[in-house]
Amino acid sequence: MTRPIRYTIVPARPEAHLYRVTCTVEDPDPSGQRFALPAWIPGSYMIREFARHVVSIRAESRGKPAALEKLDKHTWRARPAAGPLTVSCEVYAWELSVRDAHLDTTHAFFNGACVFLRVLGRESAPCELEILPPGGARYRNWRLATAMPRKGARPYGFGTYAAADYDELIDHPVEMGEFSLASFRACGVPHDLVVTGRHRADMGRLRRDLKRMCEYHIRFWNESPTSRLSGGPAPMKRYVLLVTAVGEGYGGLEHRASAALLCSRDDLPREREAQVSERYRTFLGLCSHEYFHAWNVKRIRPAAFTPYDLDRESYTKLLWAFEGITSYYDDLALVRCGLIGKKDYLELLGRSITSHLRTPGRAKQSLAESSFDAWIKYYRQDENSPNAAVSYYVKGSLVALCLDLTIREKTRGKKSLDDLMRALWLRHGRAGVGVDEDGIERLAEEVTGLGLRRYFDEWLRSTSELPLRALLAAHGVDMELRSAESSSDKGGKRARSKNISGLAMLGIRASAENGDSAVTHVLEGGAAQEAGIAAGDVIVAVEGLRPGRAGLDGALAKRRAGERLTIQAFRRDELMSFEVRLKRAEADTCVLAESPGARGRLLDRWLGTRRG
Repeated sequence: MTRPIRYTIVPARPEAHLYRVTCTVEDPDPSGQRFALPAWIPGSYMIREFARHVVSIRAESRGKPAALEKLDKHTWRARPAAGPLTVSCEVYAWELSVRDAHLDTTHAFFNGACVFLRVLGRESAPCELEILPPGGARYRNWRLATAMPRKGARPYGFGTYAAADYDELIDHPVEMGEFSLASFRACGVPHDLVVTGRHRADMGRLRRDLKRMCEYHIRFWNESPTSRLSGGPAPMKRYVLLVTAVGEGYGGLEHRASAALLCSRDDLPREREAQVSERYRTFLGLCSHEYFHAWNVKRIRPAAFTPYDLDRESYTKLLWAFEGITSYYDDLALVRCGLIGKKDYLELLGRSITSHLRTPGRAKQSLAESSFDAWIKYYRQDENSPNAAVSYYVKGSLVALCLDLTIREKTRGKKSLDDLMRALWLRHGRAGVGVDEDGIERLAEEVTGLGLRRYFDEWLRSTSELPLRALLAAHGVDMELRSAESSSDKGGKRARSKNISGLAMLGIRASAENGDSAVTHVLEGGAAQEAGIAAGDVIVAVEGLRPGRAGLDGALAKRRAGERLTIQAFRRDELMSFEVRLKRAEADTCVLAESPGARGRLLDRWLGTRRG
């Protein structure tokens, strides 16, 4: 019988943000056991070098020190030892994000990839983890939340937990502290919602709404969104949503039986809040996205991720499907399960289209290239990213939309993207078989009986514009493009003013900085770029006047395309002057609306809504 690898972790010094972690191997490699920390965490495609947070590390065997040699940036080798070998380390944890570790006197959170050494050659061995509480009276009310199976620990308690192997060990994030808890069952599966941080959320409403959303997703994968399945086979025996509420924040990371979520506390619903606000809609979409990932990428995943190579980048051109298709279904699930209305959904879709149309890089980088280069482009964005790259989240979701509507149209509603996703689950997810780089395309043709190669070539491997208007029109949705009314106009809604034709555009993105405007991005072909304005410049005056509270929007509000004006800005510590000829604001802001007539039935079939 394989002996388990035994780990312990304790928030040893919360005030210093230090965890103490040990890893014990009963029968280490006789030639010298090697240990390594992952270079990245699955679901976040960037080399993060978690070993940089190791403050100290040592080894011992049978009570005596054992020499430990560092082989590279994240790998160590211990001197040959016959008996149990224990490696102890201190890990600094001060990144409040869903992908790292954080520790202070208010709470503790960690992803296993950030703190647990991998025992090389023993990755498939079972693991036992003892989680200890910090010492001191101030921590006596702390509880613990994780989806990791308990082995002796009480529910929400410190103690011993177990994982089948290292891959599972690092796939169960852990939250410790005084948190709010709401529990529910979705199709018979126990779910916990854990909220850390100061908040005034209506936990009862969250429980009800998330139960509704989770049940839709479980049923979606098993038969159809309208089936009466009461407790069908979900891939997890238990699921935990770990939410950290902050002043302003947004993010999520999927795991096999849980999700780590970061949100603004104002995104959470409050007591007596009857409607789904825009901010709450954002939170529900985030939860839906990460929950869909429990199937799509955690179990249905690229062959390149089977298994994960945690030492280096794992390249695939399929992130458009695993992130983009997930992004398509996250809001779609909300309207299908009745949490938001048809109008809300079309507004959200309009915003996605707007975001895509405002990205000049869509003419430079294909979706397949965007997926492949995630490691160096999407996760390492700079001031030129909008001009050079396209998001596999946003464009991927729009390609999923095009694929879904094309299949529905050409099969007269007999097939849809839903059928492809369920086939992927049966063929790959449930079977544990990785998806080849052309596997989705081949299976799509098999499931639908359609020849789809030319669509995939055009939408994935070229920079051609997507046929959004025609496909939406065929399914009862009118698509209108207009100019943005202001820098805060994200699209999705009709313009407040009727007189927006001829509005001027500077062609920048900026943030407020002490009453001035700090340029973050200069868009390709815009008036600002032609005048020589650069990212990092701080605009202090337009025509000799400081914009003031109204900002650049106010300074340009009454200007028209073709006008010339002088803009003053600081570049570093030098005051510079630019002569700018304003351009007409592009019609890149999308508004969608249900069109009248018989095609409304097609819209309702697609969105799972009812007429009347």
